[in-house]
Amino acid sequence: MLDGINPERIVIAAEAVGIGKAALARAVDYAKSRVVFGRPIGQNQGIQFPLADAYSKLECAELMVFKAAWLFDHGHPCGKEANIAKLRAAEAGFEACDWALQTHGGFGYAKEFDVERLWREIRLYKIAPVSQQMALNYIGEHVLGLPKSY
Repeated sequence: MLDGINPERIVIAAEAVGIGKAALARAVDYAKSRVVFGRPIGQNQGIQFPLADAYSKLECAELMVFKAAWLFDHGHPCGKEANIAKLRAAEAGFEACDWALQTHGGFGYAKEFDVERLWREIRLYKIAPVSQQMALNYIGEHVLGLPKSY
């Protein structure tokens, strides 16, 4: 049964990255097309920098997903990588969705922009199939060799 947990975490991590990238793509399109005071809002550092930061975090999370998947596919232990991928992908995906919602302002809640749905979906991955705290428990105990924390 425990052998099924790692691929589940890897798949969830990949989904979280995908949801984050979808939300970020919507935010970037909106930031390019929404013009205020004669210029696109994406020209402002207050919009551009958080989106760029979210993108970089998604890219890093995706690399960990690929590493975990590669290890699993080749029959190597991957508990550490699967937990780190799930932890970081959920965080990066959530941050990307949150910034997408923020970039859209009040339109972020409008169903037509589809950002609110992505934000609601990504929130689940911070708690399922295991919470962020459980992933940290695993890393602390099984990777760092610290005593069991619960």
